[in-house]
Amino acid sequence: MCGIAGWVDFATDLRSERETAEAMTASMSLRGPDAGGTWLSPHAAIGHRRLAVIDPAGGTQPMVSGDTVLTYSGEVYNFRELRTELRSAGYHFHTTSDTEVVLRAYEHWGVDMVDRLNGIYAFAIWDGAAEELVLVRDRMGVKPLYTYETPNGLLFGSEPKAILANPQAKRVIDPTGLTAFMILSANMAGHTPFRGLLEVQPGEILRFSRKGLQRRRYWRLEAKPHEDDLPTTVATVRELLEDIVSRQLVSDVPLCMLLSGGLDSSVLTALAKKAVNGNGGLRSFSVDFNGHDDSFEADQLRGSHDQPFVHEMVRHLGVEHRDIVLDTKQLCDETTRKSVLNAWDLPNHMGDMDVSLYLLFEAIREHSTVAISGESADEVFGGYPWVHDKAALELPIYPWIGFQAGKGTPAPFSLFDPELIQKLGVWEYLGGVYSDAIAEAPRLEGEDAEQARMREVTYLDMTRFVRGMLDRKDRTSMAVGLEVRVPFCDHRLVEYVFNTPWAMKNHDGREKSLLRAASEDLLPESVLQRPKSAFPATVDTRYDDMLCAQLAQIVDGDDGDQPVRPFIDIDTAREVVAGRNKAGGGTWGRLRAEGVVRTNAWLKEYELDMSELL
Repeated sequence: MCGIAGWVDFATDLRSERETAEAMTASMSLRGPDAGGTWLSPHAAIGHRRLAVIDPAGGTQPMVSGDTVLTYSGEVYNFRELRTELRSAGYHFHTTSDTEVVLRAYEHWGVDMVDRLNGIYAFAIWDGAAEELVLVRDRMGVKPLYTYETPNGLLFGSEPKAILANPQAKRVIDPTGLTAFMILSANMAGHTPFRGLLEVQPGEILRFSRKGLQRRRYWRLEAKPHEDDLPTTVATVRELLEDIVSRQLVSDVPLCMLLSGGLDSSVLTALAKKAVNGNGGLRSFSVDFNGHDDSFEADQLRGSHDQPFVHEMVRHLGVEHRDIVLDTKQLCDETTRKSVLNAWDLPNHMGDMDVSLYLLFEAIREHSTVAISGESADEVFGGYPWVHDKAALELPIYPWIGFQAGKGTPAPFSLFDPELIQKLGVWEYLGGVYSDAIAEAPRLEGEDAEQARMREVTYLDMTRFVRGMLDRKDRTSMAVGLEVRVPFCDHRLVEYVFNTPWAMKNHDGREKSLLRAASEDLLPESVLQRPKSAFPATVDTRYDDMLCAQLAQIVDGDDGDQPVRPFIDIDTAREVVAGRNKAGGGTWGRLRAEGVVRTNAWLKEYELDMSELL
């Protein structure tokens, strides 16, 4: 995967800025622990940190060919076919890496080469002859990429920390970006809580030159007629999945599967086992919490405990498996929680689900460098509970927010000061971004009202909700130098299933009917029929005690020591503290306490100018 960073400036000789360029690059060392390098020219400084996965001996970056310089993060899964095509066009290759394929592809096809790539990637190309920087992000936004405009140039990096390492990037809170964070929603304008620091959008190309900055979307979901019948559709999904998994098993370093015992990860593990049969074993990992065998409690997001289903799949497939069992002490450890905060650079508040994922990946990294995950199957195939909740779908709001509200769950920002909420225009913003998303959702002439609405809801999941899940997967994995691949984000599968009528996706009246039908011969009946169960969260009330204790410190502290204090509803926060063990009420409700606690930690760590909020 790797980490990339760079700086273009048309008023400064960047050859004299090596120290800053190297600091920007070094900030990505966790993403790329194997090697690093910087390349400097009068107007461009390009940096790279490498996690070696394909061709460990080759593929050194930044990769230079004449006036063209590439720094690249990700994987292109069709690089072998592209290399064959480029060789036939007269290009010679010095490595077996996909990095060199991307470089040669740009030399041959120019920016249009992005239409030929199948993979997950974020990369920058400095075209010295044109004095132009080209930034590209993959179609679904699996790999992150950020920018920051300066008076005479542009900074970029895989994570905010790379940009913040440059003195020209000012640490000022952006109210719009903070609002997007508070409602847990992807901001398609790219705002972050740092003013001026913007996220390159999925499927977007940025070109920066002396003429300024130009943006272009090279990919977006489109509505097209679906002409296959149900048996053909099921067969096509299966064929696509087999090809995708086969491609994503390619690795020159140890690879494993993330196995939760749910439909998504079990299908991928079964297909992977089938693909490698006779060519070595397959390793898998799962996460659980100490004591969950006895204390697990079903809720609206998790109907069953993962481990019995995990172990049934292990027996069924004969994979080499290890359970990673975490305890509450690990989840509450401040050093670990700070590592998660620093992995994000943002005031994330997924709480124990972030921390446990980080700890899972940290344990996996001792054995493997690459993992394959079932992430995004719910967005693609319609697995989330709100997609099947009629009341939530009738509300003019993001359906996951409507679903939570319908269950009596407080809003994630409900511990913040009502005056701040009003000043930021949180509710107005929420309505606006929802309206914008609906307006851009593709439509197909002749669709009935139900199919049109389900297309809209699917579009929201696949362009908004999925962003947070993919960011979470990327940050927590790359913080320990682990590459996580997501087969369900393959754009061919995404495009095909998006245009499959809802009646087919839900043909047996259950979530993910299409995926279940495409894999019925691969799984034990109990796993095949298992209802959707979200990523596990601890039910140990000692975790809530820790949250309440930290919230109490904020409430009882002073504004100097607790920077978030001026922005919270003190009385409501005191009620949460007084309730102990009820930091928010279940997984969703807990997020409001997490939001305050993590924002406080973020403000301390990053020392932001908050004058616009005061």
